[in-house]
Amino acid sequence: MPPDLPKRLETAQRMAAAAEHFRLPFRSRNWRGHAGNWLGVGAGSSIDFQDHRPYLPGDDPRYIDWRAYARTGAYTMKLYREEVSPLVDLVLDVSRSMFFEERKGERAYELFCFCAASARGCGASLHCYLAAGGELRRVEADEAYTAYRAYDGDGAPDCRRVPWRHGSLRVLVSDLLFPGAPDPILAALSNGQGHGIILGPYGKEEAAPDWSGNIEMKDCETGRKRLQHVDAGLIERYRQAYARHFGLWRERARKHSVLMARVPAEPEFQAALQEEALPAGAVELA
Repeated sequence: MPPDLPKRLETAQRMAAAAEHFRLPFRSRNWRGHAGNWLGVGAGSSIDFQDHRPYLPGDDPRYIDWRAYARTGAYTMKLYREEVSPLVDLVLDVSRSMFFEERKGERAYELFCFCAASARGCGASLHCYLAAGGELRRVEADEAYTAYRAYDGDGAPDCRRVPWRHGSLRVLVSDLLFPGAPDPILAALSNGQGHGIILGPYGKEEAAPDWSGNIEMKDCETGRKRLQHVDAGLIERYRQAYARHFGLWRERARKHSVLMARVPAEPEFQAALQEEALPAGAVELA
């Protein structure tokens, strides 16, 4: 048995259990996809009445409104909201900053497994990808653990390379710790009538560091090191820059109608979802 298999299976089982209490926000959207259990945007045969239209040759006579025929003498069809299975495109950012801290890396993988379990539990059509810089790899959800540990990418994931499906729910699991404007990623999540969600794992050490003195710092993406004297003033400037960075992401996410929630690494998983992801609508109660 591969040494990582028990841990992988345990995480998948825990996230499948979590997906019985929380799920991706399927209830709040209209969907396009294959026949399934969720209300779509077309006409179909669910119990949710939508509209009338004139009868056309070849229409199913079961949906003729006979009461309307009795009143008008004209054949009229009842239209119902189509039932569909949503399309879910799930991307895990595997740049090095995501797994630099062990607990943060575990939370990132938990989020990926939770999203996959949520999609499967709701009968969605699921496509999964690993992305870093310009590299993109499609994987099965069960392969992701082994695949990301062997991945050696760096830099912001180029979400424009992802073959997003029209009208899909597009979930990016990423810490967003890269420079540059957020708009290219956010536009990729929302174009083509997509419904974008960002779930951002983070750890206490990056959000509220308590470093002091002379510290050797290492860029987790490039591997470059430098000696840095850290005092209270530098820590305060770091915290302000960190807050500005995510403030900009939140502002631009609202403009692109992308839901964004940061998920702390330290609390138990379901408690972590309740801090921001649930209030923001990035997940919902199952």
